[in-house]
Amino acid sequence: MEVQAIIENLTLAIVVVDQDLRIRYLNPAAEECLGTGVRHAQGRSLTSFILDVEGEFIDHIRRSIATGNSMTEHEVSVRRPGSDEVTINCAITPVTFGDTKQCLLEITRIDHLIRISREEHLLAENLATQNMLRGLAHEIKNPLGGLRGAAQLLAKELTEESLQMYTDVIIGEADRLRKLVDSMFEPKLTPSKQELNIHNVLEHVRRLAVAEIPHDIEIKTDYDPSIPTLFADYDLLVQAVLNIVGNAVRAVELQGEVRLKTRVLRQFTIGETCHRLVVLISVTDDGCGIPEELKSQIFFPMISGSAEGTGLGLPIAQSLVHLHGGLIEFDSDPGLTEFRVLLPLNGTVN
Repeated sequence: MEVQAIIENLTLAIVVVDQDLRIRYLNPAAEECLGTGVRHAQGRSLTSFILDVEGEFIDHIRRSIATGNSMTEHEVSVRRPGSDEVTINCAITPVTFGDTKQCLLEITRIDHLIRISREEHLLAENLATQNMLRGLAHEIKNPLGGLRGAAQLLAKELTEESLQMYTDVIIGEADRLRKLVDSMFEPKLTPSKQELNIHNVLEHVRRLAVAEIPHDIEIKTDYDPSIPTLFADYDLLVQAVLNIVGNAVRAVELQGEVRLKTRVLRQFTIGETCHRLVVLISVTDDGCGIPEELKSQIFFPMISGSAEGTGLGLPIAQSLVHLHGGLIEFDSDPGLTEFRVLLPLNGTVN
């Protein structure tokens, strides 16, 4: 009884199946993992509750039962009927009771661990990007200052007013480029935060995007009206989301759909910090997707999959969201790309 009580209280999902993969036992953690109760599942095939995404996991269980060899599967993608895809680790151990062959499955969901690891990588990447941008801004502004000073000295030596027009152009362009560098590479480090409705931000972005896109591109919305007000900088969030939506619009080219969605996530971890409530802003498009070779570099400056892109939109968006204690992450396949902006609702990093 003590052993049974221990198994029943494990956070590790324990599943026992027979040689035909019919479920014989589930502990409570396995019930939660498979999304079913033991009474409903007992006697039914494991494949009724786990859809093998990659097509090898179920075969490996059968092979383990047939050969009597244990094995461990790492980062297996499976899907529960009617649910999203999940990632698991599974230890497969064949056991024999008399003449009956059975198999013990020890299943651990690792989605949470993978996401935390990925977010920590993104946060470290964002910090490196910010340092790179500040260094690049410094390297650009130094010669601009020299160029402007030289033009001013030259203007004092010129006697013909017609020639001073050219030095005025040089000075004016140097000033313009300096302001551009300040705005693009050095966003203000202290956001001017106020209470705002996140949907006001998104609707402003949507109106700006609609004014510039072809009629064959639709921008649809799926908002959660119950989201509380957010303590954030309106202008910085507009710029961050606009950069992402602009990329999505370019990705669908002349015809397609962009969708803006909002949701509230509870007890959600960003990096190493768990927040009680987090706002999720999802921007999806049905374009061609991000090339595989660019996915690991997409938040680096000067990296762009578009001939017209500068490669600055996503790094700047990530920096602006990071100023709010948030993060941008993404998934991309041909026909479906989703960028997710995650913002703590409390407006602070705990």
